Amino acid sequence: MGRRRPDTPTLEEVAARAGVGRGTVSRVVNNAAGVRDSTRQAVQQAIAELGYVPNLAARTLAGRRADAVALVVTEPDWRLFAEPFFSEIVSSLGDALADTGMQLLLTMVRSDTERKRFLEYARGGRVDGALLVSVRADDTLPDMLAEARLPTVMLGRRSGDEHVSYVDADNAGGARSAVTHLLATGHKAIATITGPLDMYVAQSRLRGYRQALAAAGLRTDESWIAEGDFTEESGRRAMARLLEQHPEIDAVLAASDTTAAGALRELRATGRRVPEDVAVIGFDDFPLSEQTEPRLTTVRQPLAEIGRAMVRLLLEELEEPAVAWRHVILRTELIRRDSA
Repeated sequence: MGRRRPDTPTLEEVAARAGVGRGTVSRVVNNAAGVRDSTRQAVQQAIAELGYVPNLAARTLAGRRADAVALVVTEPDWRLFAEPFFSEIVSSLGDALADTGMQLLLTMVRSDTERKRFLEYARGGRVDGALLVSVRADDTLPDMLAEARLPTVMLGRRSGDEHVSYVDADNAGGARSAVTHLLATGHKAIATITGPLDMYVAQSRLRGYRQALAAAGLRTDESWIAEGDFTEESGRRAMARLLEQHPEIDAVLAASDTTAAGALRELRATGRRVPEDVAVIGFDDFPLSEQTEPRLTTVRQPLAEIGRAMVRLLLEELEEPAVAWRHVILRTELIRRDSA
């Protein structure tokens, strides 16, 4: 094979002329997906201006892309796939990948055997990266993928000192704003129904609840906290338990809209009026929140923006591996409707 002449432009020179990274030039040369049109045009213009000719052997090696991303769901409970969260996040990720030409492959990983199987699958080059959803605190899969150097981005995080790249909503801040609103509108006997507390998202929303009460000088009594699992039925059961222990409850923060819907059902069954007797606030702002009776006041987490941010981080990692893990936390917003 011939050796480049000293005056032959290099890939690094093309990258410098286009103002992009070396990996981006490689993806354009190999016609790979995941490069914005404006970036692709800038690289192609630099190639034309410099007269760059790719090394075909290197091009073949660099071009080994699957053009597929795995959406890995680690939730062990099949019932939760009926919840709005999963359809909303799959939709947002699919929309974010729509213009890249990359396939989104749904993968279930619920046991050690399935973890090892997926790791072997990923190491075999069948996917270019992984998007992880519903990761529990003790799940080792993100670490395994990091060690395998597979670009990986999680929705949420396992703990406050997470090192793998993730995109999350400000869950503690959202819960804090909800309880602060309840306090400002005269409520004092405020309970909460959490999500599963082996998930950091549920821990964060509970922390926001505690912080708002503490800021108002109110003590947190553990009997006013009932654990759920983000489902409607768990919301109904938790609300029944809270009412039995504390019939004086005048407000409740639920850790999801579906949990709040279950709480509304139980309040209606026991003759409580919402919001006159008990105010209710959910979390997520799914379409469901507009369909409950009354319409649900809730904390909006921006799922479309979360999907776009997850895909952006993953594509950037594919184009040029970053030195640091990247952590993105998006703002939440209290949406006031009729229930509080």
